[in-house]
Amino acid sequence: MRAIRLHAFGPAEKLTYEEVEDPVPGPGQVRVAVEAAGVHLLDTALREGARGPLPAPSALPTIPGREVAGVVESLGEGVAELWLGRRVVAHLGFAPGGYAELAVTDVDRVHEIPQNLDFAEAVAMIGTGRTAMGIVQFAELGPDAVAVIPAAAGGIGTLLVQYAKNAGATVIGLAGGPEKAARVEAGGADLAVDYRDPEWPGKVRAWLGGRPATVVLDGVGGEIAREAVALLGPGGKHIVFGWSSGGVRDGSPYLVEGVSQQVLGPVMTRNASIRTLELRALAEAAAGRLTPAVQRFPLAEAAAAHHALQTRRTTGKVVLEP
Repeated sequence: MRAIRLHAFGPAEKLTYEEVEDPVPGPGQVRVAVEAAGVHLLDTALREGARGPLPAPSALPTIPGREVAGVVESLGEGVAELWLGRRVVAHLGFAPGGYAELAVTDVDRVHEIPQNLDFAEAVAMIGTGRTAMGIVQFAELGPDAVAVIPAAAGGIGTLLVQYAKNAGATVIGLAGGPEKAARVEAGGADLAVDYRDPEWPGKVRAWLGGRPATVVLDGVGGEIAREAVALLGPGGKHIVFGWSSGGVRDGSPYLVEGVSQQVLGPVMTRNASIRTLELRALAEAAAGRLTPAVQRFPLAEAAAAHHALQTRRTTGKVVLEP
């Protein structure tokens, strides 16, 4: 099979497209002919050898990627024949191997893909979608909520905008550049602003007419988060699930009197298991309540996908297609 392999930590150019041996499913496993593989910002950190929510790979070369969708084409010992030929999606957990034409995973990890979802959409919901479902558990979204969502044109942000609107909240989406802001507005935000405009906080305050924000759903950190948190009123919530612009891990620069800050871990479970969050995400997409935005790259161009993701030139979930 063809796959992307990482032989040494470093820049995106370290990702190479090459021929490797087909993986063999073990007992209780299935082999999937991959039609779509998810790319996560965490993948770029692991490629550089950085430690984060997951440790860097301990052995190289490795095939990156932890989200796949495709068709089951081979079964390991003990797996029911009914899985053969099914359209499935799976998060591979701590085991990499997604950037490839074939991937192996435990049958307990797979979900059958709803008929009205394509493979790339299913990949978006199994990773990004489950994260969004985890975040909203803490947000108390409803008709009285005013939600500020930085990076609202990204994979998670797109889903958070839709979910908050479905819950009746007033939604303010922040995005980098007028084109992305226009996408956020088209995606349902009540107000979409370009955070590259230094006057954006004043524009939001003027639009709100004195009404404070109640929650910031923050996967960005940095100065954008600082300005967003300043929009919150007493009793507001700053929910942190990422820090792509840096600075949020220490927390203290973002603490504002009367505002609670909650930093979520990589597994955002509350009263629901990871599998339950995955099922919820797929069900929301199948019902048409959530529609993931997807940006597709050929598998062979994984390095370009990493470049685009790190330089914020992507919209929605980044997916590789063999």
